[in-house]
Amino acid sequence: MRVDRIPHARLAMALAATVLMLLPGAASTIRTGAMHTPDVTAAAAASPVETLHLAPTAQAAVVPGAYPGGATARAVALVIGNAGYRDESAPLRQAADDARAMAAEMRARGFDVTLAENLTKQGMLDAFASFAGKIEPGTTALVFFSGYGIQSGRQTYLIPVSADIWREDDVRRDGLALDPLLADLDAHGAAAKLVVIDAARRNPFEPRFRAGSIGLAPISAPKGTLVIYSVAPGEVVHKDEGGGLFVGELIAQMRREGASVEQAFNRTRITVASASREEQVPGVFSSLTGDLSLPRAPDAVNGETAPH
Repeated sequence: MRVDRIPHARLAMALAATVLMLLPGAASTIRTGAMHTPDVTAAAAASPVETLHLAPTAQAAVVPGAYPGGATARAVALVIGNAGYRDESAPLRQAADDARAMAAEMRARGFDVTLAENLTKQGMLDAFASFAGKIEPGTTALVFFSGYGIQSGRQTYLIPVSADIWREDDVRRDGLALDPLLADLDAHGAAAKLVVIDAARRNPFEPRFRAGSIGLAPISAPKGTLVIYSVAPGEVVHKDEGGGLFVGELIAQMRREGASVEQAFNRTRITVASASREEQVPGVFSSLTGDLSLPRAPDAVNGETAPH
């Protein structure tokens, strides 16, 4: 029996032919057995991706090893050099020089660097708030501070240039406590927090309310933090030249081929102690849970000491 003589079959075939005539694109697809898919690769290439920039043509670094297992993270840095204190007859020139040297080193490694000098308390608060706003989950965040620091209540306070300190209560009023600042960076999602504090110089404030400078306090830092002080807690750098020695050695050790950040910090402790005949022994504290290596600077060298 011929199928086209069955009324229902003839009707179905006519309807199918009508649909194919009305939809030639669909007919073509059906005839060839192919299905059209959008060009996902081209669409993705045309879509802009937001990146962090330290200059209009420079992209923020991607740092390997911020997580155990080889994940990557963006890299940002806040570098502060407080040199022009109101109670000093002459500026701490070394503090400004060290901050500029560290900023240049981090920029060379692709970090998105904010460099600030001679900040008041409000200026420091604003700088830290802006810096925290750059942090997204997984970021590697470096904080460098050079200037004066004072210990009060087993807490380290970073001292702004506007500080007017005559009593220990003034330290807490005018200074910025370090531990809460690090906790805030952690709360914003920073996976690795690198902290360099060059602030244990003898200062003009402490003799006003205690026998003398007692250095910085031990730090209580969240997981994923690596801290180096220019001198161990409870000690002071007696000469400002010590700052130049410390930062120069730190940069040199970070440039060593294949060194992790923690290795560089520990080698800095050893080399500074040796160069100063153990009059200045930096303190290193770590709660990192994996190896962290920074991108190489273009002029990274093996074992060469940076100029002081």
